[in-house]
Amino acid sequence: MNKSACDDLLIIYVDGDACPVKDEIYRVAGRHRLLSRVVTNTWLRMPESALIELQVVSGGLDAADDWIVDHIAPGDIAVTADIPLAARCLERGAVVLGPSGKPFNADNIGSALATRDLMADLRDRGEIRGNNPSFTKQDRIRFLDALENTIQAARRAAG
Repeated sequence: MNKSACDDLLIIYVDGDACPVKDEIYRVAGRHRLLSRVVTNTWLRMPESALIELQVVSGGLDAADDWIVDHIAPGDIAVTADIPLAARCLERGAVVLGPSGKPFNADNIGSALATRDLMADLRDRGEIRGNNPSFTKQDRIRFLDALENTIQAARRAAG
C-alpha cells in the first residue's frame, strides 16, 4: 500500500467475518484517508482501494482475533461485536466500537463480559434461546455517527 495515500495517524481494524457495517467503514475511512484492515478467516470480496487491506488468517477459531490484537496499536480503532476481542483491544490502548455504534470502554467492558458469560451459561442450560435482535437502519446510522465522532476525537487528541 502507498503510505502517502493515507493518514497513518490511526488504522481501523475490522473483525470482518460477521461485520454488518463494512461498507460504512470503507466510506468514512476513505473520506478521512484512513487505512481499514479487514481481518477474516475466509476471503471476502471488497472494493478496490489503497485504503482497504484484507488479511485472511488461517488456524483456529480465535486466529483473526489474535491477529488483530497482535497488530493493533494505542489509538487505533477496532470494530467488533466480539466482547472478549473488544476487551483485548482495550488492553492494547485501542478505541473499540460495536457495529451498532456502542463504544466499549473501561467503564462498561467488565459488565459486558459478565453479561456475555451469563447469557452463554443460560443458553448452554437451555433456559433461553439465542435470538439476537435484527440489525436495523438506525443501528447503521448510530454506527456512522459514532465512527465519525471517534475519528474526529482521535485527530483532536493527536493534534
